[in-house]
Amino acid sequence: MLITLLIIAVTCIVSFVAFNNARLMDDLILWPPAIEKKKEYHRLVTYGLIHADFYHLLFNMITLFFFGRAMEPRYAAHLGSTGFLLFYIGALVVSILPTFLANRHNPNYRSLGASGAVSAVLFAFILWMPWARMVVFVIPMPAIVYAVLYVAYSIWMDRQGTDNVNHSAHLWGAAYGIAFTLIMQPDLFSHFLSELARPRF
Repeated sequence: MLITLLIIAVTCIVSFVAFNNARLMDDLILWPPAIEKKKEYHRLVTYGLIHADFYHLLFNMITLFFFGRAMEPRYAAHLGSTGFLLFYIGALVVSILPTFLANRHNPNYRSLGASGAVSAVLFAFILWMPWARMVVFVIPMPAIVYAVLYVAYSIWMDRQGTDNVNHSAHLWGAAYGIAFTLIMQPDLFSHFLSELARPRF
């Protein structure tokens, strides 16, 4: 799980520095006009290295630690030692693209955080182990149940638009995680269906 730890370490270091460095935060955050007009394409990745606050960072990195360590060897087996890193960077880009395109002329829009990429890792894990036990806000539930609730909540909140959370990135990250993993290993779909047919609570 070297790559997972490396991602967590870099994200934590950059986020902590940016908490007290507004210039760095401004240089890394997803700000669509900077990409559209100044061609600062690095922002499609670097926004995932910074977070709104400590708790935002903590939640994402704890989730990445538990599910990244389970998934990293699987990508390494198919794509080589840097396979998980390529998957993660791709998740950062794909999960934010719809947001960027929808706001590319909006100078007031900004987005940050690794949540979209973390969602990709989480949903890829659910393909492998849909009945794995998860604890969400002290409530235990199967991973597949959490996935359904997560998607439903994200769609609802995205339509409401009443908070500052980029729920669209969560949804696109989840979709990317599933699509990428199935393209990498197509027979995983039959495994997923087979697992679903054998519920374990």
